[in-house]
Amino acid sequence: MTSNTSRSLAKLFCGTYFIGVAGSVTFFDKVGYLATVDGRSMQPVFNPKKSKWRDIIFCNRWFVQRHKIEKGDIVSLVSPNHPNEVLVKRVIALEGETIRTLNYKMRHVTIPKGHCWIEGDNHEQSLDSNFFGPVTVGLIHSKATHIIWPLHRIQRLKSELPAGRTVLDRRKVDELLDKEELLEEVE
Repeated sequence: MTSNTSRSLAKLFCGTYFIGVAGSVTFFDKVGYLATVDGRSMQPVFNPKKSKWRDIIFCNRWFVQRHKIEKGDIVSLVSPNHPNEVLVKRVIALEGETIRTLNYKMRHVTIPKGHCWIEGDNHEQSLDSNFFGPVTVGLIHSKATHIIWPLHRIQRLKSELPAGRTVLDRRKVDELLDKEELLEEVE
């Protein structure tokens, strides 16, 4: 092999390598990435009790950049309490909506502008908005769209609210606020 051939092969290898790395980084940054779901906070959707595997999901960054997050979406976000941790939770309420909390310091919360309310499907095992309150949507970096591992669980994820988790309609909120004000006056 001549030195010209060796140099040509080296240039081809380096060029292909750098294009591949740049393409991969761009894909993971703009389109999506794979993530392993640890823990039980989203059971039964992720990591069912009888499974010996942890679920691996596809997290779609493009969807979050191009579309609005909706109620029922499962999202990946930076933990508001521990910035080095990533959480996977379901969006329960969006800005302007009022939610009846499960065990937060206030029984009812109206979600402020630019925020949402997130919860794990397995409430007993979840560190979520019932612990730290509404979270800014800026912490959300992707929407979980598919389970891709284990093979027998491959599926597209549905955006749906768990049973019993709905936002309160405006009339119900006004009635509750009136009752709470009356209780405060009596005390």
